[in-house]
Amino acid sequence: MNRDEMLNNVADFKEKWDFIIVGGGATGLGTAIEAASRGYKTLLLEQSDFAKGTSSRSTKLVHGGVRYLKQGNLSLVLEALKERGILRGNAPHLVHDLPFVVPTYDWWEGPFYGIGLKLYDALAGKEGFGSSKLLSKGETLKHIPTIETEGLRGGVIYFDGQFDDARLSINMAETAFEQGTTLINYFKVTSLLKDEEQIVGVEAIDMETNKKYKLNTKVVINATGVFSDSIRKMDDKSVKNIITSSQGVHIILHRSFLPGDSAIMVPETDDGRVLFAIPWHDRVLIGTTETPVNEYPLEPVPFKEEIDFLLQHAARYLTKDPSRSDILSTFAGLRPLVKSGDEENTAAISRDHTINISRSGLVTIAGGKWTTYRKMAEDTIDHAAVLAHLDLEPSVTQELQIHGYHNHPDEFGDLQIYGSDAMAIETLLREDKSYKELLHPNFSIVAGEVIWTVRYEMARTVEDFLARRTRLILLDAKASIEMAPVIAKLMAKELNKNKKWIKDQVINFIEVARKYIVS
Repeated sequence: MNRDEMLNNVADFKEKWDFIIVGGGATGLGTAIEAASRGYKTLLLEQSDFAKGTSSRSTKLVHGGVRYLKQGNLSLVLEALKERGILRGNAPHLVHDLPFVVPTYDWWEGPFYGIGLKLYDALAGKEGFGSSKLLSKGETLKHIPTIETEGLRGGVIYFDGQFDDARLSINMAETAFEQGTTLINYFKVTSLLKDEEQIVGVEAIDMETNKKYKLNTKVVINATGVFSDSIRKMDDKSVKNIITSSQGVHIILHRSFLPGDSAIMVPETDDGRVLFAIPWHDRVLIGTTETPVNEYPLEPVPFKEEIDFLLQHAARYLTKDPSRSDILSTFAGLRPLVKSGDEENTAAISRDHTINISRSGLVTIAGGKWTTYRKMAEDTIDHAAVLAHLDLEPSVTQELQIHGYHNHPDEFGDLQIYGSDAMAIETLLREDKSYKELLHPNFSIVAGEVIWTVRYEMARTVEDFLARRTRLILLDAKASIEMAPVIAKLMAKELNKNKKWIKDQVINFIEVARKYIVS
């Protein structure tokens, strides 16, 4: 993928796009894959970087949703479990099985959670990742050697999926491109074009050059997550908001807090949430919170009480109590929830997705969850194709491999997150010995990876590289700041930028990264 080539595609395209998709997160990218793989002419526009928002800030789980099972939402669990299996089959380089242990401290917890998780297994059927079973105290300690032992009776083990959300987003962008999508980051839609009260296109601006565009299409698809209502109000200022949001916060700790290969799942915290402690990229991720919010910034910031909540609950289940000084990074994400009546408790609002079609033809896809992005996209294009008066082509995405597909990515060592691209990266690293230089002594990331992501993954800023092409800002925010100057210089050379750009990039990144550091 190359941004300049994408811009040339837009300039050279003289017809009317079948679909213009607004939003480059999981839903938008999935919808682009769905549309383009059916043969429709598709353009995707993202105001920032791909997966800048919610889609890079998840709990890193591809799961059916044990919590929804508790709520009795079996249809959502069934759909998610099916999609979980499809995603593992199509992106095995980024999605893998992960054992979860539910520790039990009361006599009734083992049978109670054991029965519930057997139902979870049954619903998964042939798409199951493994069979749940009861564990003795000794078996529980083998899986979770740092679990709190006082009062521990045993546990229940079950299996779900884990992934790297931002890396999957980038590979989805590449898949969409390979299927024929033109997609551009840092390209903001500013208004909708209408003819006789029907939407016929968008006005947009290239955020890098400030050049304005008018682009025609048969249907505009609004896939902007928590920002969905802002696009809907471009269509009709009088519409009522359909989106509400809660903020989910995570903290990252050193691997010593959870040294095994299993995760911990706490099915109910003090306020009824599910809490996870998960091994991820040789770190420990703990989350999440669910705090209602009224403002939706691109870079949400954790609240002090959310950090305290996670530390407090982590201390209950780990022998070594984490403190604020142990936190390597913290991040917040905003969940796009669709309002249902006067529901105020965001922890109780379902993640079912909703498709809204306005009188003037704006298609909005909202709600849902990462695991079900493909089904959301399929449903969206089924509706949008009818609205656009297109021949309804069948979906092919259940068996469409995601870019980077490889069954044994561990063969590539430190480059395994790139899947099949690792071989091309290894070739690139041989071009210049400086490309093999480490960017930081605590990480295996090398200079050549910066070159790769700029040339082939549309990385445009230092933040793009440190936050989404790699996950270094999440793994150690302070270390990511130390790397920023070197990365800015490498990117500047590739992008033909000057010294002022380098200085501005470092300043901008430090401003962002400080929000990930707990004081």
